[in-house]
Amino acid sequence: MRFLLLFLCCITCVSATLHKEEIDKLKLSTLYNSLDPTSISQLFAFYELYPQTAHGKAALTKVWDLLYLHKPGKHLAIESLFLPSLDIQAIIALVNKQPYETLEPLSEEQLGVIDHLAAHLHNRSLKGYNVTSAKKILTLDPQDIDLARALLLYQYENSQDALLSIRQYEASLDLMALQILARLPKQATDIEKIDAINYFVFHDMQFRFPPQSLMAKDIDVYTFLPSVLDGRKGVCLGVSILYLSLAQRINLPLEIMTPPGHIYVRYHKEGKIINIETTARGIHIPSENYLGINNYAIEERTIKEVVGMAFFNQASVLSAQKDYQGAIKLYEKAKLFSPDDPHITMFLGLHHILLGQVEQGKQLLKQIAYKPFFGEIYHETMLEDLLTQSISKEALEAIFMRVDDTRESILEKQKALQALYPSHPRFKALILQLAVCWLQLGRHGEALQLLHTHYILDPHDPTILYYMSVLSLQRLDYPKSWEFLSALQKILTSKNHTPQSIKHLEYELRQLYPEMIHKDCILL
Repeated sequence: MRFLLLFLCCITCVSATLHKEEIDKLKLSTLYNSLDPTSISQLFAFYELYPQTAHGKAALTKVWDLLYLHKPGKHLAIESLFLPSLDIQAIIALVNKQPYETLEPLSEEQLGVIDHLAAHLHNRSLKGYNVTSAKKILTLDPQDIDLARALLLYQYENSQDALLSIRQYEASLDLMALQILARLPKQATDIEKIDAINYFVFHDMQFRFPPQSLMAKDIDVYTFLPSVLDGRKGVCLGVSILYLSLAQRINLPLEIMTPPGHIYVRYHKEGKIINIETTARGIHIPSENYLGINNYAIEERTIKEVVGMAFFNQASVLSAQKDYQGAIKLYEKAKLFSPDDPHITMFLGLHHILLGQVEQGKQLLKQIAYKPFFGEIYHETMLEDLLTQSISKEALEAIFMRVDDTRESILEKQKALQALYPSHPRFKALILQLAVCWLQLGRHGEALQLLHTHYILDPHDPTILYYMSVLSLQRLDYPKSWEFLSALQKILTSKNHTPQSIKHLEYELRQLYPEMIHKDCILL
């Protein structure tokens, strides 16, 4: 009897063990089947966890198939590249890297593996991909520049082992591009490529726009490609650079558009336009939404000019730190890439004035004063004031004081401007900035009074006319609101420009005060 009980107990234990093994296999199979079959990162992560299992090896085989999906020619065996095992672990870590996670640099052997896998990417055909000197970038035509290589060369031009550092980040971009291609058919359309980049960058990797308070303080950090890749946060220029770097790798032609103070990328082919707003997860925003009161057209830029924009953003940080000499050096470097950009010339002139080199600064400003910049209806009035009035360094610094999303920063700027206003009663840029501060603080009465002063000094500035019309409407002074709107529309008609904000303002006025219909106010 005891023998029988012992035998039954052994059978039960064996059965339980077998049952547990079957359950574990079932769980593993379920987990494997729940993976995104096109996700290199998920499949690599699964293999990293279960390398000795049949499912783990199947995941690695799938990764291999995805990496070779768009690669022509004979495929090498997995074992021929991923030996020793350290190589694949390092590459897995790079693929699954989390924001700000610090990794050991890849070795030459590991970088060679990624180079082999990415050898078919389109950017390899660009002359700029093989450039190893920052100075050489300037000699290239815009269409020959590899944007990522150009920016990384400049960032690491004074570093030891610069090329090794550059290749680390290029390896990240290559793996990102390979993941995007893994979700595309072999003859993918441009639209499918856009959708794939958007899904990967903004859904899988979750790149985002940084908080305003951080962006205002560290705009250069959120512009540089390494920082954007490391932190998965970037301002419009930073994420646009990332987007363009990926687009160059998967042969997606994009245009680079720069409304005032902004940049986005655009697909434009055979009459079809898709605007890709990189600060809003790649959504399409109608082109007219980028136009302002004073802007009737959006300037298109080249890849070479984008390199200059990175220096421009970096210069603004030094300027905020009052390192004007350092800012001038960066603006001069930006000018090498965009020699005809009036914005760079303007800021060069301003910073020479801030540095005390007034005559040198004014000579630069004279080159661009009294004429509108590209796509603008009215010229920059601050330049003529600097050329005709005695403007103090303190007033110029106060105008460019940064504000973020805190009330304290607005108050700080408002107080600085208010203190300088009595000694600069005709400096229009100061008056406008002070009015904007009052608007941000909800003090519309003070803002309207300052705007009226500006209007007396210059009754043709379309931005001021718009503000005056809106504030008059808010204060129920409908006749005045119509008066300013009518004057504004006459100016905008010269460029056949009717932005959405003007249409909405006129519509609201017609609803509230229909009897005051001016014959020159035509609702479009």
